[in-house]
Amino acid sequence: MRRLWMSLLLLVPVLALIAPVAASAATTQRTAPAAASRVVQADYSKGFVKAVQQRLAALGYYPGASDGNFGTNTIEAVWAFEEVQGLPTHSYITKAFTARLQHPKAPKVLDRKAGANRIEVHLSAGYLVLWRNNKVQLISHISPGGGYYFCNPGGGCGYAVTPTGNFKTIVYMPGWVTVPLGEMYNPVFFIGTSYAIHGDTDVPLAPVSHGCVRIPMDIAAFFHKLVKVPGEPVIVRS
Repeated sequence: MRRLWMSLLLLVPVLALIAPVAASAATTQRTAPAAASRVVQADYSKGFVKAVQQRLAALGYYPGASDGNFGTNTIEAVWAFEEVQGLPTHSYITKAFTARLQHPKAPKVLDRKAGANRIEVHLSAGYLVLWRNNKVQLISHISPGGGYYFCNPGGGCGYAVTPTGNFKTIVYMPGWVTVPLGEMYNPVFFIGTSYAIHGDTDVPLAPVSHGCVRIPMDIAAFFHKLVKVPGEPVIVRS
């Protein structure tokens, strides 16, 4: 851990040499304040990325293997960290991200009384927390209901809203499960067999689901192994 902290602290002088981010990267962010639209370095070294990955993993995020490659898994972990910290979300490393990574805020607790082991879903902030003995075990970026109006091919129309409240896991279904509105990967249902926390190949920064809670595929591959099914409390708040 001491070596990791030293690696991160050595990055501080680099912050004075930040360069403008490419326009293509800027288009992927949720918000783009001018002060945050600059990267620590235009071409990350493997040592830098590995230190970031190890720090994120130590905090409960899932950046994938600590291999020094700034890939999709790491980008999604960066999103989740920024969402918890209340920072603008980016697909690259910012000065604000690096500074907060050294002194992070803990995720907000939604309902401690629901149980020491629980799943808490923060809809508007865009992340999910898995608590074990009231300690963070996993934090993931999510994409919940998009709020748009749609019609079910099997009949009935409505708005794409993820219900809020206190629920419990009901059933887990392995692999790709086909439902009237499409497919979901490794779903853990918490309202009948209609609403689930599930994997998807598209988990953008914007809320786009029909009402389920989408999580990245790499996390969906093992998420069901970390939770009790049935019976794990699922707390969903706006």
